[in-house]
Amino acid sequence: MQSSHLLLEEPIRMVSILEPSKASFFPAMTKIVGTLGPRSRSVEVLSGCLKAGMSVARFDFSWHDPEYHQETLENLKAAVKLTKKLCAVMLDTVGPELQVVNKSEKAISLEADATVILTPDEGQEASSNLLPINFDGLSKAVKKGDTIFIGQYLFTGSETTSVWLEVSEVQGNDVVCVIKNTATLTGALFTLHASQIRIELPTLSDKDKEVISSWGVKNKIDFLSLSYTRHAEDVRHAREFLSKQGDLYQTQIFAKIENIEGLNHFDEILQEADGIILSRGNLGIDLPPEKVFLFQKAALYKCNVAGKPAVVTRVVDSMTDNLRPTRAEATDVANAVLDGSDAILLGAETLRGLYPVETISTVGKICAEAEKVFNQDLYFKKTVKYVGEPMTHLESIASSAVRAAIKVKASVIICFTSSGRAARLIAKYRPTMPVLSVVIPRLKTNQLKWSFSGAFEARQSLIVRGLFPMLADPRHPAESTSATNESVLKVALDYGKASGVVKPHDRVVVCQKVGDASVVKIIELED
Repeated sequence: MQSSHLLLEEPIRMVSILEPSKASFFPAMTKIVGTLGPRSRSVEVLSGCLKAGMSVARFDFSWHDPEYHQETLENLKAAVKLTKKLCAVMLDTVGPELQVVNKSEKAISLEADATVILTPDEGQEASSNLLPINFDGLSKAVKKGDTIFIGQYLFTGSETTSVWLEVSEVQGNDVVCVIKNTATLTGALFTLHASQIRIELPTLSDKDKEVISSWGVKNKIDFLSLSYTRHAEDVRHAREFLSKQGDLYQTQIFAKIENIEGLNHFDEILQEADGIILSRGNLGIDLPPEKVFLFQKAALYKCNVAGKPAVVTRVVDSMTDNLRPTRAEATDVANAVLDGSDAILLGAETLRGLYPVETISTVGKICAEAEKVFNQDLYFKKTVKYVGEPMTHLESIASSAVRAAIKVKASVIICFTSSGRAARLIAKYRPTMPVLSVVIPRLKTNQLKWSFSGAFEARQSLIVRGLFPMLADPRHPAESTSATNESVLKVALDYGKASGVVKPHDRVVVCQKVGDASVVKIIELED
């Protein structure tokens, strides 16, 4: 793994760029989150998605009912069994999302310079002159000259499937707008985004709570994607709600930053959340185009030094209808990796796109190429400097394990963990080799029955860059004074050998607890 590592700061032989990349068991260290929908819900397509590199499946509840999503999830479980590839489940809340309701599903043509009325009367039929919306407070929130975007998942204002409106006047509850570009809206639901305007709706709606307490609890969701997170209080409120929903006290909360308000409170949101999703679709409308890259780089840096996973969205929009991304999109994916992103989230590209499997595969290949030129040495030094001294015990062990692995050119780092925290800390230092997180289940009781923990922790590492989980036999404790860990280590090494990550004479760095001490050891494998 080390030998193919290049640095962009050093001269690269241009001809070497054309050399084909070696196939690897792990398509890329950067993870891929796929949104499941009409084009990606059969067992066959889902198996293809998992093989191509999808490790987290996102269920977007802003459209379709829980029964539909349950069917998709059952197919995903079948695909996981077939492919023997783990996949985590992310529930995406609707939150204060404004929508245009088109019950007839007829295409709506909007002509530039014409006017259209946005009305909260959902009983009306959508037409070129009138668009019913699901919110009765828009007329109080907007004023003349404000900008509104409407589209189906994709709204950049530049394409023919989304429209840019300017508020011309408010008439009672209705908002009269001038259409700024010609477009055709197709489908039953369109997202509406009022640029830089606060919408007085709760971040976690009653509908969201209902879905979480039924569908979420039943399926023990690994991640909650909290749409339109605007304050740290939103995350605290969601966590308090989850803590009362059975097993969901273990569910991680990923705050979606999608407007100026969330951006202004980014630091405190990051402190409360388990991870961050940079929702560049909505945010790209709230921010001037020349500021988008700056937000991305600053936000990813903050997530990296905090050791919290960061997910970037909206990277290959054009692959919704095309087999290849644009040059700008391909570069964008690579830059997200070089900026420090843990995962790439695909939305419309997999939900309703024509090429879900090919999109995942293409994004994975771009990520793998970018990882080869990621300046790990510089990143490691910056992270150590930021952490400062004295380091905590765990931080010291994690950074030492990564430093040792790089010095001895180890092919893999194996970390024994029960909470997943030690493995995540190792991944924070972005080693150039995969980190095999061996999760040792813990026995727990609620006074009524015994159960093992560990499955949540294993699946939750599927969104962290470079971290690959395996669930160990619960009979082996994570902290051991005897040789019991040797048998778990053998299982982990056998898994590494079978997957082609570990070969004879390779060096492996192992991180484990022995009694009260944490140990980093280097093993050289025999034939």
